[in-house]
Amino acid sequence: MTTATAQAGNAISIEFFPPKTAEGADKLRGVRQALYALRPEFCSVTFGAGGSTQAGTLATVQEILNEGVDAASHFSCIGATRDSVRQQLAQFKAMGVRRLVALRGDLPSGYGAGGEFQYASDLVTFIRAETGHDFHLEVAAYPEVHPQAKSPEADLQAFATKVKAGADSAITQYFYNSDAYFRFVDDAHKLGVDVPIVPGIMPITSSSQLLRFSDACGAEIPRWIRLRLQAYGDDVASIKAFGLEVVTDLCDQLRCAGAPGLHFYSMNQSVATLAICQQLNLLPAAE
Repeated sequence: MTTATAQAGNAISIEFFPPKTAEGADKLRGVRQALYALRPEFCSVTFGAGGSTQAGTLATVQEILNEGVDAASHFSCIGATRDSVRQQLAQFKAMGVRRLVALRGDLPSGYGAGGEFQYASDLVTFIRAETGHDFHLEVAAYPEVHPQAKSPEADLQAFATKVKAGADSAITQYFYNSDAYFRFVDDAHKLGVDVPIVPGIMPITSSSQLLRFSDACGAEIPRWIRLRLQAYGDDVASIKAFGLEVVTDLCDQLRCAGAPGLHFYSMNQSVATLAICQQLNLLPAAE
């Protein structure tokens, strides 16, 4: 296993999801404190379909801000109106939020179509028109193509449209094939996209969880990784050791080739992300 010597990609950001219980919230506070050792540029908090976790999202974002770390709220526009978005933007400002992850979002089951925003690019355009550059806007990118895209070309064009609407940077869906990321970045540059495209990183700690998430979001697990995970069966220690090696090597490739940072999907856990960053020499020395 190698470790990168390049300085590119030293910026770290971390994603959490809002806990559903008081016990989960307590656990997440401990996880965050452990991960703050990485000195993240910001921490993002996900937002449920149709705003189903909005209260939990905002509470977690406020806690992170109170802990002295920049926090980005996911902000989905599906089913929203201009007035509702305007009110939410005012709430974010009042909280001290200065960074948003602008998403279309997925319709929850049984939720009818509606709202005044069809695409994430519409939300980005509206936020810029309403608030200027008060917010740093992140958008999503899909190196292996959004599962609902009509074609790779259409997906790439949709991404370029989001950026040109006013996005400052992008975070990708997770992947395990670095070539997919590099090709996506090159193709985006050809369309005039010049913002940082930060690779999303999913640590591997459970084969069943990873397979379930990947099937749902369209992220590809290379056959050799899938077969190795299946061969380990219920051997959790071997799965975690293999996952650490695979994901550290992926991050090393990305950083050596100039990726602007790493965005970790923490799944509200700290151990795997810290282990990867330690392997990469990204864990700052204690002061």
